[in-house]
Order: sequence, then structure tokens, then C-alpha cells
Amino acid sequence: MSMPKGPSLAVLPVADNEASDTGLQILQPSGWPMPKGYANGMAADGRLVVTGGVIGWNIAGELADEFVAQVRQALSNIAAILAEGGARPEHLVRLTWYVVDIEEYLANLKSLGQVYREIFGAHYPAMALVQVVRLVEKAARVEIEATAVVPR
Repeated sequence: MSMPKGPSLAVLPVADNEASDTGLQILQPSGWPMPKGYANGMAADGRLVVTGGVIGWNIAGELADEFVAQVRQALSNIAAILAEGGARPEHLVRLTWYVVDIEEYLANLKSLGQVYREIFGAHYPAMALVQVVRLVEKAARVEIEATAVVPR
């Protein structure tokens, strides 16, 4: 009986500009094209820090009308939550984005990339993007869940 042969797995170090003490590894099956702006998978050892679904409201509970502004605030809110748990953006292993309009997301990729790098740098964890009918807060355009692993 022969076993089906799947792709072999490459374990890549995180980006050169990240601290070597993150303990993260990017999982990239050999032969697969390199993803842009995310990783196919991540491996990490350490203490788990997770967020709930984070939206882009400010400290007063107000949401901007514009999509990219909501994303900027949501990512800033995630960075603040991570800091409370002793984590930094380079400890992120997964982000799950929920958007109410995927076309709005796709139309703003360049601006979203700039905002992302301003807040999280050039660290790209595993990510998923899901379009939903609506979010609990009616005016919210995006909600993001984050998972980080702080090295021991």
C-alpha cells in the first residue's frame, strides 16, 4: 500500500527585522507560491494571548464612518490589548477579519497595507478574511480577532 505524497513543509524564520526571541516559525509548504501580506501557517511556543472580536471604535465608543479608518482603529485597539497581555504585534500568529463588504476591503488593499504596516510592522501572521451579513454594532464595517503567542 503506498501512501499519498503531499507537499513537503518548509519552516521559515520570521522576517529579519523581527526580534529573534519571538519563537515563531512561518510554515510554508515547498512549491507553494509565497503569500503576500499573510502566512499560510505559523508555529510558536509560549503563552497564548487572544482577543475577542475587536472593532474600530475609539475610547469614547465612537466609530468612524470610513472603512480604512475603522481598520486603523481596530488594529490599534488590538495592539493595546496585546500590550495588556505582555504581547507585541510581532507575537501575532493569527488574525481573522470579518468584513461586511469584501469589495470594500479589496478596493482599499493599498491603504489597508499601509495602515497595517504602520501599526504592526512587516510581520504577517496566518490570516483569514470572511464576509458577514452584518456585525453586532450596526455601524461597524470590520471586526478582527487576534491570537498571539508570547515566548517563555
